[in-house]
Amino acid sequence: MITVLAESTVTAPSISYKGLSPILIVLGAACVGVLIEALLPRAARWGAQLVVSVGGLGAALLAVVLLAGRSTTTAAGAIAIDGPGLFLQGTLLVLGLLSMLLLAERSLDVGGGAFVAQAAVVAGSPADQAQLTSKRAQTEYFPLAMFSLSGMLVFVAANNLLLMFVALEVLSLPLYLLAGLARRRRLLSQEAAVKYFLLGAFASAFFIYGVALLYGYAGTVNLADIARAAGSTPDRSDTLLFAGLGLVLIGLLFKGGVAPFHAWTPDVYQGSPTPVTAFMGACTKVAAFGAIVRVLDIGFISTQWDWRPLLWGIAIITMLVGAILGLTQTDVKRMLAYSSIAHAGFLLIGLISQDRPGLAATLFYLLSYGFTTVGAFAVITLVRDAEGEATHLSQWSGLARRSPLLAAVFTLFLLALAGIPLTSGFTGKFVVFRAAYHTAGPLVVIALLASAVAAFFYLRIVVLMYFSEPAENGPTIALPSPLTTVALTVGAAATLVLGIVPQAVLDLTDHAALFAQAVT
Repeated sequence: MITVLAESTVTAPSISYKGLSPILIVLGAACVGVLIEALLPRAARWGAQLVVSVGGLGAALLAVVLLAGRSTTTAAGAIAIDGPGLFLQGTLLVLGLLSMLLLAERSLDVGGGAFVAQAAVVAGSPADQAQLTSKRAQTEYFPLAMFSLSGMLVFVAANNLLLMFVALEVLSLPLYLLAGLARRRRLLSQEAAVKYFLLGAFASAFFIYGVALLYGYAGTVNLADIARAAGSTPDRSDTLLFAGLGLVLIGLLFKGGVAPFHAWTPDVYQGSPTPVTAFMGACTKVAAFGAIVRVLDIGFISTQWDWRPLLWGIAIITMLVGAILGLTQTDVKRMLAYSSIAHAGFLLIGLISQDRPGLAATLFYLLSYGFTTVGAFAVITLVRDAEGEATHLSQWSGLARRSPLLAAVFTLFLLALAGIPLTSGFTGKFVVFRAAYHTAGPLVVIALLASAVAAFFYLRIVVLMYFSEPAENGPTIALPSPLTTVALTVGAAATLVLGIVPQAVLDLTDHAALFAQAVT
């Protein structure tokens, strides 16, 4: 018996290349960076990589601005071009641009440090300049960071869980490599990279297994279709639905540094090169919470009463872990790692509110926290001793006497992280707590108590800098180069502007807080 199969045609999905232009530009710049590493002589790589990376990020940011106001999907609904996606992509590109300036300094980290080295290039003889230029060996930072950013841009706009998994791997794999590239603390850095890789692999496995369960439940991996299946077909197995959601959330919460999936955060923050930590702490947090918001608000909005109590518990644990364990830290980078855990708990409060004001508040919080984080780690790169960066708290004693301006800038960032008024941190916490007050009042009270506890370890550093005697043989304060000066200036200015006159950005986040599915 011969069975004749009817001819079928495969229709290619319609793709909006204009809508995908920010992603394509960054990905193209990353590919050009790889070619630069392969084809150009070592002495010419640093300048070429900097121009390609900064130019690519600037062009991608311009593309995001030109797409503002659009609300649609492309590639068979797999990628959204909407308010939250574009706002988060713009945030990632701005923070990535500032981080790239710090990474550019890291590629010069020879001798007494990146900043002393660059001063030698400017002031030294031609022979010194040629010798230093030949040591600019770590230009692989540029393409790795660009590949990671391209994955982040897809991650926050993906409406398809399988595409989201691919984006998760694209953003994660370069970070594992970047974490292990510290020269002066090679063993600590490589240990951090291995821990990050192993735990990240487990998290990715949880994520993809959750995707498989959700496919078994709904017969699709598109978020909108999963939402329709969950809301209209009561005969399906809820076990598959909630087990799949739980496993997917484990993968996403791991990337956000949320307790109890936070174990990698302190070690990786401490062991990674500080510019990489700045990039990771700011951009990865934005990407992770952007994906969490999209998954919960689009794919599982109809089951919010089932998973919201779980997020309550996770938010409480995260805030308490970050605030209490942060008190015991003696390393500045580890302290900021636990600070990031506490802030992840505050961000979860905005997600729990599950409404437009909550989404707008979350977007604002991610933007303000990103600027503060990049600025704080930029300061840390300037405090150096004979072994590299001086990160032990005892070495920061009396820092205000050595460099009053640097101490003042770092104090500004610490006050913002603590949520003190007239800083972006206060505005961010205020809008998040206000959005969640009516739906999660007790959680807001716990968040306020956690903020008060966390303020102690921020203010402890301020006291050390201003009211303690300088340590003998204390660290030196490196003169910031123009690139680092730009990063510090933008971070400090954004921290002040978003704290004093935030209304324009608040209006922008309110207009952006509307997913494409809510419009079409």
